[in-house]
Amino acid sequence: MANKSITGTWVSWAPYFHSILRIIAAAIFMLSGTIKLFSFPHPMPPEAGKLVLLSQVGIGGILEFVGGVLLLIGLFTRPVAFIMSGMMAVAYFQFHAPGGFWPSANGGTPAILFCFIFLFFSAAGAGPWSLDAQIGRKSHAAA
Repeated sequence: MANKSITGTWVSWAPYFHSILRIIAAAIFMLSGTIKLFSFPHPMPPEAGKLVLLSQVGIGGILEFVGGVLLLIGLFTRPVAFIMSGMMAVAYFQFHAPGGFWPSANGGTPAILFCFIFLFFSAAGAGPWSLDAQIGRKSHAAA
């Protein structure tokens, strides 16, 4: 059929939006690590850039940065996303949930969203725009 409907065209773009979601989420997530590790784009309060690397926050920063880079480029996406999803679940329950039930009040909304976005990528893979796809790993859900 030479003339595809707009709905059909839009649906055909889904794998590319899958990759775009991974890239944007990883880039934003990676910034949490750069703040902790490199004080970029701003220092981490209240320490103002003074980080003990082998502390819980330091290890979290390493995981956020390295995991974010791997997810950004789509390499080892499934296992990395699974680890990052678990990290965000722990972050929510350890740091946010004690501040109250509602995520919008306890500051935990980003942790919950990252947890489930990464859980999705751990199951669905990286999408077509990824190193996983380029080197032949199964990178997205079967259609």
